[in-house]
Amino acid sequence: MNLLEVNNICKTYGNGETSVHALKKVSFCVSKGENVAVIGESGSGKSTLLHIIGALDTPTSGKVEIGGKDIFSINDRKLTIFRRRNIGFIFQSFNLIPELTVEQNIIFPMLLDYQKPDKKYLEELLTILNLQERRNHLPSQLSGGQQQRVAIGRALITRPSLILADEPTGNLDTQNSSQVIALLKEASKKYEQTILMITHNRRIAQSADRVLQVSDGVLTDLGRRRE
Repeated sequence: MNLLEVNNICKTYGNGETSVHALKKVSFCVSKGENVAVIGESGSGKSTLLHIIGALDTPTSGKVEIGGKDIFSINDRKLTIFRRRNIGFIFQSFNLIPELTVEQNIIFPMLLDYQKPDKKYLEELLTILNLQERRNHLPSQLSGGQQQRVAIGRALITRPSLILADEPTGNLDTQNSSQVIALLKEASKKYEQTILMITHNRRIAQSADRVLQVSDGVLTDLGRRRE
């Protein structure tokens, strides 16, 4: 069963001779629970693709379906709610709120949606991410690896069906990178979530179930990982 279907996505910036075709008829599907890596050079269009799938940007043409819903066929207000409840974002820059504690940063998406966090699930996440003893710390009191674990917790707290990760280990050393990817995969497997992750790290990409490559706006499916 496909959770994500991307059909003939094009993205063009500008007009006429100065126009830039960032994405050119990109199509692919991702199954529920699949872990997919997206690789490509800087400027290839992979971040643009992720932003469109996450409804942070709009395509020039084409369609994106998540859980069978055409996300660009609904109005802005409903799309904001859908995105908040169904998509978890993890960025390279962590994007934590400096005045909030670890626990407050994790549950922040729930508060935005006027929902009460599930305390049992929160404790589960803190345990999986090894943040129990850091729950009352501010981001400035954490290491880079710990901050990224908080970002993962924030992405998972709403139990989204799709996790979009844009270079989630870009600011981390090799050891922390391996730990963060392992934690992300463990959590997504436990909660049956789908991962679409951009990475420059070939080793991390090779650990995914499948690898997609974007080059000059064109997507190529490089196939599944061999066991």
